[in-house]
Amino acid sequence: MTDLASLENDLMTAVAAASDEAALEAVRVGALGKKGSVSALLATLGKMAPDERKTAGAAINALKDKVSEALGARRDVLKAAALDARLAAETVDVTLATRESPAEAGRIHPLSQVFDELTAIFADMGFSIAEGPDIETDDLNFTKLNFPLGHPAREMHDTFFFNPKPDGERMLLRTHTSPVQVRTMLAQKPPIRVICPGRTYRIDSDATHTPQFHQVEGLVIDKGSHLGHLRWILEEFCKAFFEVDQVKMRFRPSFFPFTEPSLEVDIQCNRQGGEIRFGEGEDWLEILGCGMVHPNVIRNCGLDPDIYQGFAWGMGIDRIAMLKYGISDLRQFFEADVRWQAHYGFRPLDLPTLAGGLSS
Repeated sequence: MTDLASLENDLMTAVAAASDEAALEAVRVGALGKKGSVSALLATLGKMAPDERKTAGAAINALKDKVSEALGARRDVLKAAALDARLAAETVDVTLATRESPAEAGRIHPLSQVFDELTAIFADMGFSIAEGPDIETDDLNFTKLNFPLGHPAREMHDTFFFNPKPDGERMLLRTHTSPVQVRTMLAQKPPIRVICPGRTYRIDSDATHTPQFHQVEGLVIDKGSHLGHLRWILEEFCKAFFEVDQVKMRFRPSFFPFTEPSLEVDIQCNRQGGEIRFGEGEDWLEILGCGMVHPNVIRNCGLDPDIYQGFAWGMGIDRIAMLKYGISDLRQFFEADVRWQAHYGFRPLDLPTLAGGLSS
């Protein structure tokens, strides 16, 4: 019995000292396994006399039960400690700021933003949006716009042509959105008030030119349209788009085959401090071309130039976006760099309105 008391003390000490479940399992095997110390004592019972076996058996089984109970209690303690350690290591700090949702993290491209701004401004003046295909016919892109075959002005448009068709006709990537104006005049009767935004293509590439770029053109056809109306529209557009109270404009004679007279438009600006500010200063910056629609164009579109007249203008959307938002290189618009997009882009739900502000 003295040996049982000593063994019990040793086993209880070993159970209490087990630092993890693996150590505790080693103690269990050493005590209750097939070759364990308690199991070895139980194996000796068969060699004892009946009276002795009865007394010793009761004592050894009591030791076995006590060791099993201690092992179970220690195992529960170790499991609880392991769970506490895991919870401490994997705790989420709920005081941290939540991550932005995909809708908030995304950004509207500056060109898409400017498209929306143009739409808001001109829709407020009563203009509709007209669109057409990027792949055009030579007739709509040039001939009906008073560019006859062999006309030197065609050389100003570095054009992407497709291979000739069996009949000899060559399709092309439109060099301006003016074919949309022609399509509009062919499809509907005056009065016409439309803007034509979209992609255009020319063989040109440097810091201020790309093979694919964006234009917006405007067209008004009516019986009494004149340059005074055109000037007012352009002044109101510039004030709304650049978000200034007033802007001075300067019209200079120019040449475009599809307008007569043709004019280049400069607007007042201040170039000091490494940036351009509109509505102030003594400098001038050219931003667009315009003029009265040439009678030949009106005639080519099935209208009588003795009854109807109109005016048109065109500007680069990429260019005015660069001027308004301080973007230094046109090529950056097409590089798909998410860092650039995060810097210059706009939050998806900040829709431009004339009442709430275009770029706020």
